Amino acid sequence: MLGLLSAASKELEQELRELCTSGDDYANSSKPQIDWDDKEAREQLIDSRAHDARAVLAALDGRELDLVLNQAAELLARVTGQDLEETEDGRFRIARRVARDRVISTVDPQARHGHKTSARSFDGYKGHIAMDPDSEIVTATAVTPGNAGDATVVEELLTDILPPESSEPVATGTAADPEAPAASNEPAFEAFGDSAYGTGKVVDRLERAGVVNLMKVQSPHAPAGRFSKDNFIIDLEAATVTCPNDITAGLQMQKDGIRLARFGDACTACLLRSQCTASPSGRSINVGPYEAQLTQAREQQRDPGWKQRYRANRPKVERKQAHMMRRKHGGRRARVRGEERVGQDFAWLGAVQNLLRMANREVRSTFRG
Repeated sequence: MLGLLSAASKELEQELRELCTSGDDYANSSKPQIDWDDKEAREQLIDSRAHDARAVLAALDGRELDLVLNQAAELLARVTGQDLEETEDGRFRIARRVARDRVISTVDPQARHGHKTSARSFDGYKGHIAMDPDSEIVTATAVTPGNAGDATVVEELLTDILPPESSEPVATGTAADPEAPAASNEPAFEAFGDSAYGTGKVVDRLERAGVVNLMKVQSPHAPAGRFSKDNFIIDLEAATVTCPNDITAGLQMQKDGIRLARFGDACTACLLRSQCTASPSGRSINVGPYEAQLTQAREQQRDPGWKQRYRANRPKVERKQAHMMRRKHGGRRARVRGEERVGQDFAWLGAVQNLLRMANREVRSTFRG
């Protein structure tokens, strides 16, 4: 609210303040002077703040606002909408839920909650890098909000080896040049990455671009050690799924290219039910649009040669990230606010690491002015 009032002109600010009834007139950014140990006092404050926000937003509805004031109004509307709910008696209280893509800071609205693991969380942004494994030079950096999937930046990180979507894979030679080597179907590049980047969409993109996919793909799993999807036979041509007890169910199209096989009543008397599902409605199997690509990728990564190449190259990028995280401010902790500025700062950090790498290798310029 204070940010919105600060962005308004003096005349509009006065008009909006007259609509507020919380009592302190939003004079400063300090905490309201209430008994914070009193539950009723806290609830009254939340309710009064919410009614103030609703009144102010209603007064601004339909008006032509400048960019800064419009952004402040949108932020106020989003924060109150995601964190508050209205009771039957018309009072507002903290919502008993967590909103999707929740704004966690009014100072930096682009920051988000993120999870390194299921037990380790953080607030802010995630930094991503691409690196040439031979020279150990950082070739690209990217920053995303903490809740964004890692695979969303693969296209940005691999711009130098991924042709545009409409282009065909580039051959190693052309018929117009007799001196050029013959065209080959062998991919020119390899792409390594951990399982957070190895989604079906990414695997498909790399294959269509002629890039060797060495992105690790997660294996299917089921809770409590029950049968995973790998224990089922999925026939994409016949659109069927066969369970470990040799029962077959058809795949039915759902949405977004997802198909679902439900075994339902067949699970009721199944002798393997305890090893398969605890659901009263029986076991079901989801099959995504990239199931074939993921299945093939899982088969490839079981090969000892694949494992050797992956283990020899992918850890290098982890080490490079560790080098970048040595600095608390600018590395592990952002020094600026906003995704764009954090991204610029992270790119500069990557450039510094490249300079350090070249200095350690005693790389010298051959340019003579």
